[in-house]
Amino acid sequence: MDQPLLELDNLRVDFHTPTGIVHAVRGLSFTLGRERLGIVGESGSGKSMTGRAILDLIPPPGLVTADRMVFRGQDLLTMDKRERRKLRGRRISMVMQDPKYSLNPVMRVGEQIAEALRGKGPGVRRRVLEALEAVRIRDPERVYNLYPHEVSGGMGQRIMIAMMLAPEPDLLIADEPTSALDVTVQMQVLAILDDLVAKRGMGLIFISHDLDLVASFCDRVLVMYGGRVVEELNARNLRAATHPYTQGLLDSLPRIDDQREELPTLRRDPAWLED
Repeated sequence: MDQPLLELDNLRVDFHTPTGIVHAVRGLSFTLGRERLGIVGESGSGKSMTGRAILDLIPPPGLVTADRMVFRGQDLLTMDKRERRKLRGRRISMVMQDPKYSLNPVMRVGEQIAEALRGKGPGVRRRVLEALEAVRIRDPERVYNLYPHEVSGGMGQRIMIAMMLAPEPDLLIADEPTSALDVTVQMQVLAILDDLVAKRGMGLIFISHDLDLVASFCDRVLVMYGGRVVEELNARNLRAATHPYTQGLLDSLPRIDDQREELPTLRRDPAWLED
């Protein structure tokens, strides 16, 4: 049996503030193989904090603790900051939600991807062009020399994916990678991710609000509420979810053939936050 890419046990992210402790992630546990894992939930449910905790990107006053946090057999809890930085970008990468805020506006596209590769010379330029081709960008030579403001939102997102995938990581965390894109470009980006996961054997954590998208694209789904996982199930069985919170999320989605005059509001039970 293949070794899991990532093992998390009782991950917690707490922010100590003057008014008390904010529990952003509460006792999260899961094991990730070379698969597509979707994480869904409302804003503030802890989805993005989970991704940032894995990458050691939680800023003060945030505190990350866990009983176990292992990446490819390496204990992330005992690893020093320098070693964690070496993993970040090389072995674990993250695509942020809006490329316009993630790309450096005063650096050319090719230079930014080359920087992710931590190298220079003709060999690096070739790898950058190959990375742009891998995300289906036409005329990569031209795009190499463009600035971020000269590309569309869809191309900017593909450039970000190229930058994160250029070092050939084992794990990609994609935080709402298609939310700002139109449907056609969204499907192109998903096809790229799907192809890369299949060909490279990469693990993918796909963070999204879009339940239908996650159900059709991912293998497994974690549903988060208030920093906790309230339900885990096979993605294709998402419509058969049993937890009332997941059912509420599904019921609040509009449908083309919907006969309801008003969409139902989510019911939230304080008991869902109890440890």
